[in-house]
Amino acid sequence: MLWKCRVTAIGGPFHPGPVRRIRVSLVAGFTLALCLNAATAEKPHPSSLISLVDPFVGADMGSTTPGAQIPFGFVVLSPDTDKEATSGYSTKGQILGFSQTHVSGTGGGSKYGNFRVTPVTGRIDPSDSGSDRAEESAAPGYYTVRLSRHNIKAELTATRLAGIHRYTFQAAPDASILIDACSIVLAYKPEVQKPVGCEIRVVAPNRMEGTGSFEGGWNPSPYTLHFSAEFSRPFSVYGTWSHGVVSPNSLTAKGTHVGAYATFDARNKPTVLLKVGVSFVSIAKARENLLQEIPAWDFDAVRSQAKAAWEKALTKIQVSGGTDSERRIFYTALYRSHVMPHDLTGENIWWRSSSPHYEDYYCLWDTFRTLHPLLTLIQPERQAGMVQSLVETGIHTGYIPDARIAGSNGLTQGGSNGDVVVADALMKGLKGIDYAKAYEALVRDAEVDSARPMFEGREVQEYNRVGYLNVDKYRSSVSRSVEYAYDNFCIAEVAKALGRQDDYEKYLKRSGYWTNLWDPQMKVVRPRHADGSWLEPFDPLFTYEDYAPPYYEGTARQYATYVPHDVQGLINKLGGDQSFTAWLDEFFEKKYYDVGNEQDILAPYEYNHAGRPDRTAERIRKLLATAYSESRGGIPGDDDAGTMSSWFVWGAIGLYPNAGQPYYYIASPLFKRVSMDLGKGRKLVIEALDTSAVNLYVQSAELNGKPLDRCWVKHSEIANGARLVLHMGPKPTSWGSTNRPPSVSQPLQ
Repeated sequence: MLWKCRVTAIGGPFHPGPVRRIRVSLVAGFTLALCLNAATAEKPHPSSLISLVDPFVGADMGSTTPGAQIPFGFVVLSPDTDKEATSGYSTKGQILGFSQTHVSGTGGGSKYGNFRVTPVTGRIDPSDSGSDRAEESAAPGYYTVRLSRHNIKAELTATRLAGIHRYTFQAAPDASILIDACSIVLAYKPEVQKPVGCEIRVVAPNRMEGTGSFEGGWNPSPYTLHFSAEFSRPFSVYGTWSHGVVSPNSLTAKGTHVGAYATFDARNKPTVLLKVGVSFVSIAKARENLLQEIPAWDFDAVRSQAKAAWEKALTKIQVSGGTDSERRIFYTALYRSHVMPHDLTGENIWWRSSSPHYEDYYCLWDTFRTLHPLLTLIQPERQAGMVQSLVETGIHTGYIPDARIAGSNGLTQGGSNGDVVVADALMKGLKGIDYAKAYEALVRDAEVDSARPMFEGREVQEYNRVGYLNVDKYRSSVSRSVEYAYDNFCIAEVAKALGRQDDYEKYLKRSGYWTNLWDPQMKVVRPRHADGSWLEPFDPLFTYEDYAPPYYEGTARQYATYVPHDVQGLINKLGGDQSFTAWLDEFFEKKYYDVGNEQDILAPYEYNHAGRPDRTAERIRKLLATAYSESRGGIPGDDDAGTMSSWFVWGAIGLYPNAGQPYYYIASPLFKRVSMDLGKGRKLVIEALDTSAVNLYVQSAELNGKPLDRCWVKHSEIANGARLVLHMGPKPTSWGSTNRPPSVSQPLQ
């Protein structure tokens, strides 16, 4: 993800520079025997799956939010701390309050953190309202903490567009609740947000409303958001503040640092509730959202609704077997796979539409690989709505974005990865999507130079003419060239499905342009100058950062693995199965692979193309065991809106998508039985008989009772429900060594 912190890979040369992404190194000498204990015994499925979820997992390393939301809900009612974090939350530091909106798992600069609510006692001082914390805990749809400075218990729960706070004071005569109309999360100063105009008004003895306009952050485009807040009882004292100056009895404040407060006598009634609705449309719509979604003052009922929504989402995949820890990590990862993008249906101020509307695709460079293919299987109607929303964005803005936040496109990290999402949906038969309009946007990506390539579209004229982007003129010249190649393959798939044979052949040819940057001596994709000569000097293991260098957030060695449509072509370039396997072995054993970033995320599964599913099993099992944990640092780098979490989900169930193409690799399930609810009564059951830390290799397989000799399955074979049985054992066999996964190129003769 964008602007991530990184520590250079162990074993490679160190180059000083910005440290922007944390890198997890894998534990050497992984010992399978350590996992053999009584905990591996199969246990009854818990009555409540949310009891297995820990929202704090990844909060320190994965930039995840621990606060309350429902699946894909826009309101993410979560604590903000005085330590910088894109999620607003850090384990360290004081809690400043609880804002209504957040993103989760993203790197660098952030968005949101709007309308922060802070309970205090005593003197009103908006500049000094932070508190240490105690008794902090969370569950899906619920967060609670005791603010020790004022001894206040805070509890939060949420609906899609509203949240409800419950504050319990300790017999205080001057219990106050502050609402900051201009609040933002503190995150990564070069991309910091700033308020540009806010207003808050006291409109009734128990109600406040307002508007905030902001710009900057990860995407610098401005946005405006409105709120309506209602207290459970009238306040006895009220006032506003502006730029640090408190004005008792004031009804309104305008500016760039403004807010309001309400004070209650909590000696006899220590609990005060607050409902807050938000809207992009208007204050009136924010109040409508509040009244519609939380009509009563029943905190526990709202919490129960959120709990039920999460239970329904988590039951989409039910597993048995594995260890207690593996099940907790799994369901926490599945939970994180349901947080973004945000469902803003009914809030679309950018164009008129009756379709579902989603914002905060933050961003497709990450999520197209694992998250959206997972939703295609277990949340097909939701995924279809997301894709159609992207298509409508393309219709009304000119481009299907690579990323989008708060109504604006950008930033583009690589290619035009909306192309992959559309192809994935079409190849897997999702309904309710205007593929003809989508194709128009895809062709625009492939044929027209964008005026704003940092925010949407591509730079394609030279790529189409010469076959690559040169390092002299173009940012991320190599990484974008290989991503453009795959984007073109995905457009070719869509063209063929729509009966456009000439276009299919044109874009299929362009999908082979990755070979124009292949250096057979270094065995990587390498930068070329405009005259065709190689960049010199050149280190294929150097980790580049950000946008300017020839590789975005990665090395030449990592990007050399990114040929999703033509792994066989990569095998051919390297001289065949054995040399390719040795090349991948070196990649993992020398720790060139980055488990916490996306550019080489497919690499462990590419062994399958060389007839070595045993190697895939070994790599995936090791990564699942060493890169993920139940700790607050338990995600290997930024979660990237659920990308890293959904990667774990796929690995644990023993399948993995090659996003944009209608098939899945078969790997090595952690669990003895997986049941996936595909909707409309359809179920995909995966049984891994005798699977364990030792029995990690597939010996043989059956699909719907018939022998399956290949280490991949077609989407069409499982989409209507299926039973895949894998017989597991302690040693590799010849299973899966023939009948290779699809690829553009043919094997060497």
